[in-house]
Amino acid sequence: MTIKGKSITILVAEDDEDDRLLMQEALEENRLANDLHFVEDGEELMDYLQHRGKYSDPKSAPHPSLILLDLNMPRKDGREALKEIKADPNLRKIPIVVLTTSKAEEDILRTYDLGVSSFIAKPVVFDSMVQIMKMIGTYWFEIVELPDRASRE
Repeated sequence: MTIKGKSITILVAEDDEDDRLLMQEALEENRLANDLHFVEDGEELMDYLQHRGKYSDPKSAPHPSLILLDLNMPRKDGREALKEIKADPNLRKIPIVVLTTSKAEEDILRTYDLGVSSFIAKPVVFDSMVQIMKMIGTYWFEIVELPDRASRE
């Protein structure tokens, strides 16, 4: 996908297969799934971002324009991954939207303290997910000015 001549890559970190499918279909419904990548936990997210293991070829793991992050994942949860990403000068400029079932005030405060761009409670109904993905797409890829890839490195 391209917006304003820029390639858009969305990286989704989500451990639940049903939620991944729901998000993929909602993104496709909004024509935002052209360059969509999924990882299943925080360890895999960091491997993707740092081009380790099966992601060692940068072509298989393009730099994301936006990360959609679940908080409650196995191995390394979203909070830990968020802290690592925002501490890394090569990754910290990537916008991260937390999309999680948690509505705990502690999670909201902690993720904003760690540098998350937005915190959204994950809907369970497909039509609501489509609406949220539409708003995310409009905001992040039509309204907001994101830094060019060259300026992020």
